[in-house]
Amino acid sequence: MSVKNKITFFLPDLENTRELYYFSGGIKAGFPSPAADFDESKISLDKVLVKNHETTFYAKASGTSMIGAGIDDGDIMVIDRSLEPKNNKIAVCFIDGEFTVKRIKVTKENVFLMPENKAFQPIEITEENNLIIWGIVTYVIKKV
Repeated sequence: MSVKNKITFFLPDLENTRELYYFSGGIKAGFPSPAADFDESKISLDKVLVKNHETTFYAKASGTSMIGAGIDDGDIMVIDRSLEPKNNKIAVCFIDGEFTVKRIKVTKENVFLMPENKAFQPIEITEENNLIIWGIVTYVIKKV
């Protein structure tokens, strides 16, 4: 098996977080209201995105196998290693010596690592595979 995607890992720097302005009431994507109340406060994305500080890390996605799940090449994934791998969760997996990100599919007979792009084939896990679920993807940070 050859997994062509490369995942670059980063640890969150929780000691040097920066609080940015945050519009807690939301910003409408439609016609703006002239009476809009701009209640601005501050937010630290690290504090919002990282629930378990000791078990969370970031990884940069590489490749297009998960575009249907909203994970594009170059996106930053927030991954929590303390969460239990379950059916239908998106996981960072270490399989046969290589990292990949896929959706977990559990059937009565088998476990599959499912891509979210029809150009890629599911990976059926067999007894010959060496699989470690590194963590569950909880958020995706993307450039627009």
